[in-house]
Amino acid sequence: MSAPVGIDELLERVRAGYTRLDAQEAYAAAGALLVDIRYQALRERDGLIPGALVVERNELEWRLDPLGSHRAPEATSHDLQVVVICNEGYASSLAAASLHALGLHRATDLTGGFQSWKAAGLPVTPA
Repeated sequence: MSAPVGIDELLERVRAGYTRLDAQEAYAAAGALLVDIRYQALRERDGLIPGALVVERNELEWRLDPLGSHRAPEATSHDLQVVVICNEGYASSLAAASLHALGLHRATDLTGGFQSWKAAGLPVTPA
């Protein structure tokens, strides 16, 4: 049995498994599926990223598994580039790691989350 790890070490470990994107890189990622996992109150408060698929965190794996019976229409392939977006870029790292475990090898997340997107002046629409 391995020794317990704290959340900071766990984040460091999972983030070492893929390349995270900053806001400009996520915006420019042609063909990538942006997935907003923020909860409803944050989306209502801060707005939405145009074109992003909204999936509650507790449904993410079911909605993005290309083999799953509850998949979103956008979940077309294990080769799909997915950029997971939470509010500040922490929960999205764990979510991206979970998608990797499902075989979505191009899953990543947005460094700084939605707040970095908004701070970069990228498009946001009211919820």
